[in-house]
Amino acid sequence: MGRMSQQQFENFTASSLYCEKCKTAMPVRERLLLILPDKEIYDYLCTGCASSVGQREVTAGDKLMARNAAPRRSRRRAPAPRIQL
Repeated sequence: MGRMSQQQFENFTASSLYCEKCKTAMPVRERLLLILPDKEIYDYLCTGCASSVGQREVTAGDKLMARNAAPRRSRRRAPAPRIQL
């Protein structure tokens, strides 16, 4: 397995976190909490009790790098249908 860079590690999003109310690791959903000029702040909410279990900050630079690193989709169009006369 390849080594992971620090930057790749920082771009992870959580799928489950420990919830104090539920007393176990629970699946979470991410909610955009605040948009600032230089970053966005996301809140992680427990899917069991809807309490906040953590936050994540995404800087403008991180967002730009993630967009550039994402695989690009092909923009090929489907061929036009042939009309038979």
